Amino acid sequence: MLVAAQHGAIATSQQLASAVGRDLLQRGGSAVDAAIGANALLSLIEPFMCGPGGDLFALVWDPASRALHGLNASGRAPAGQTLAQLQARLGGARTIPIHGPHSVTVPGAVRGWQALHARFGRLSLGEIFAPVIEHAARGVTLGPVTATWWQLSAAQVLAAQHLGAHARGFKQTFLLRQGAPHAGDTFRNPALGHLYQVLAARGFDEFYHGAIAAELAAYLAASGSAITAADLARSAAEWVTPITTRYRDHDVYELPPNGQGLAVLQMLNLLERFPLGDYGLDRAEYRHWFIEAKKLAFEDRARYYADPAFTTIPIAALAAKAYAAERAALIGPRANPRPLHGDPAIAHGDTTYLAVADADGMMVSLIQSVFQGFGAGLVPPTLGFPLQCRGAGFALSADHPNGYAPGKRPFHTIIPAFVMQGGEPLMAFGVMGGDVQPQGQVQVLINQIDFGLDPYAAGAAPRLRHDGNNHPHLAAVADAGVVVYEAGCSADLLAALRARGHTLERASHPVLHFMGGYQCVRRTATGYVAASEPRFDGCALGY
Repeated sequence: MLVAAQHGAIATSQQLASAVGRDLLQRGGSAVDAAIGANALLSLIEPFMCGPGGDLFALVWDPASRALHGLNASGRAPAGQTLAQLQARLGGARTIPIHGPHSVTVPGAVRGWQALHARFGRLSLGEIFAPVIEHAARGVTLGPVTATWWQLSAAQVLAAQHLGAHARGFKQTFLLRQGAPHAGDTFRNPALGHLYQVLAARGFDEFYHGAIAAELAAYLAASGSAITAADLARSAAEWVTPITTRYRDHDVYELPPNGQGLAVLQMLNLLERFPLGDYGLDRAEYRHWFIEAKKLAFEDRARYYADPAFTTIPIAALAAKAYAAERAALIGPRANPRPLHGDPAIAHGDTTYLAVADADGMMVSLIQSVFQGFGAGLVPPTLGFPLQCRGAGFALSADHPNGYAPGKRPFHTIIPAFVMQGGEPLMAFGVMGGDVQPQGQVQVLINQIDFGLDPYAAGAAPRLRHDGNNHPHLAAVADAGVVVYEAGCSADLLAALRARGHTLERASHPVLHFMGGYQCVRRTATGYVAASEPRFDGCALGY
């Protein structure tokens, strides 16, 4: 449902997290305080998606400075491990395996919370973390979608036989006596609650320099990871300038690479050249143009997106309208079986997302992730959280822009988004879900801008997801891919897409055929409206 609020609003993928965020707003906390508190609660109830062991990205509209600030809190590869050393440890594997010590990169989320709180926080860490500390001890009840995600993610970790004894911490922390919890079960995590007690008492630096850092470094070393205490100590979040494009009369903002937000801007630039509003949500013309625009943008993503500290990325050229005009000419009436990346110089994907706004007009678009379900499957049992597997996003090639290198940040899928109109903040929104994220963001934007849907209807409308492009970790594809569609797409639409050469597959499972998780807070003349889509156990709340 669509929630209207006068003073503040929050949308998350869990009802309890939304309630925690709203309560922090009502106690005088800023939108950033509410975002951190809700994120911490999500790490308790959605540990397969997020937590202190993962990374974080955020966009913050600050009404005091009237500026949109971007934060990149993604972690790096171990500084003391070369590509050759990693390849030797992998024994000739072509990609870095999801599970196990070699996919772990330095967790950046806590650095992200630290940077956000230092700049925009009002409440103490004790106030912000009190709810998650209480619920970690008392327990949280799992909803049906959450339990399904938990069970399937746990099954994947348990099937990773090479984890061996390293899976012990995962089993102790995230399984109940009968195995993975089911809907209605109560889950407790006293170790995670203790972690937040320590952070509340001693500050965020404890995670990277203090006793927690020492314990984490010892666990990583025992697990076979090359990450050291020095890697943890030198980690830092980075304030960055958001990148933008104008779609119709809206200014859409994303964070620059190493994330994939640029793909959203590229897709919008391509689709702006087609009269979507003359057709409609269930028309084959729009859906075909969308699929083909995604293919072209994702081929550029595979070729160019990486850590800008290690390679030159032609961001301005890739986001240019002139480049989009050249690429749009490649979109014909039928499916393109072999899209290729462009040459912009010539033209001159498990995550949680939340949106918050407060009574002063601050708006936060925040996304946080451990990548795949329960990350690398490595869980320090006395700390209560999984370590991310974001290093699996590296290419094992020194020649690729996204190739592994010591101290480098891997290609990232998580992307918060923000929209301005007429120089004023309009909307904080995002769609979690790996490669689904750019595709989902573009669809919910078009649903609102071109088709006039409200923020809830824009997220609840049936989506498409195209799978099959090349990837920045060099996983090559050999065909045109598959278009996954949701129930609600008409038979006429599906028949017309097949006639254009698209291979279709129905999304029959909420996790295996994941179509993204969308949250949104939108500013109105009298306050805010907020929405959380029905594909998760979340909700939007306000006051």
